[in-house]
Amino acid sequence: MNTATTQGLLPAWNDSVHDAQSAFRSLLTAMAEPGHIQQLTIRFEPPEPLHLATAAACLVLMDFETPVWLAPEFDTDALKSYLRFHCGLPLVADPAQAHFAVLDTVPEHLDLNRYSQGSTSYPDKSATLLIQVSDLENGPARYLTGPGIQGHANFRVSGLPDDFVSRWNQNHASFPQGVDILFCSGNAVLGLPRTSRIHDGEMPCTSQ
Repeated sequence: MNTATTQGLLPAWNDSVHDAQSAFRSLLTAMAEPGHIQQLTIRFEPPEPLHLATAAACLVLMDFETPVWLAPEFDTDALKSYLRFHCGLPLVADPAQAHFAVLDTVPEHLDLNRYSQGSTSYPDKSATLLIQVSDLENGPARYLTGPGIQGHANFRVSGLPDDFVSRWNQNHASFPQGVDILFCSGNAVLGLPRTSRIHDGEMPCTSQ
């Protein structure tokens, strides 16, 4: 190992096998059960400004075959070195060419169409967005319906733009194309696959 290359570089996992497997299970569950917040039980020091959940998702999901686009807030030498060293990933300047995009907070107008949409023949070529937010539980009253959801599921992510629901439901309507999102906050993640639809308002009561 080249000491000069790794000097000052934060390590990835405390226990590489256990931590990676635990994080992977949490991420899979988050996408399989939309709206249900998953708490990562692992502990390690991610490079700023990544939250632990965001860093874990990068380490688990990204490798040399997954081009990644970083929002300007993440475009630092330290962070790029960390991701390149631990994941071996290629970084791209065009979000449309990326398999993953990492965003810190949500832009005022989040244009989901600027990211890879996949195709009807290869929907798996679409992008997954990792979006850091301040909170997953105290945003405006909304709920989800769709596969993996028994009835309805709360969706109270904070800091989303006013037009996010309409833009997301357009993304949902383009299935099997469209993007997926993992919202990350601290050590928690919440999955929003393209199969889910967002509704404004309080979650309907379920009759007993």
